[in-house]
Amino acid sequence: IKPWSESEANEKLDIENGFLLCPNHDKLFDSALISFDNDGKIIISDKLSEEDREAFGVNENMVIELTEDNKKHLAYHREEKFNNK
Repeated sequence: IKPWSESEANEKLDIENGFLLCPNHDKLFDSALISFDNDGKIIISDKLSEEDREAFGVNENMVIELTEDNKKHLAYHREEKFNNK
């Protein structure tokens, strides 16, 4: 979730600092075009067009299961990486 290059040593080895996403969603997450709220509901950047959403298989109804430890790493992703501007 938090990039390796920006993580502290303990975060790099933290199994909660990552998700198993399909390649399409992983690329969008790493590109900060999607993120997730603390309930696991997807947040989609306004920069992702309707055509791209369809092509990448992204919709507003998507939800993932999170642990409490995932949430602290996700806060960093939303605040520092998510690209909605």
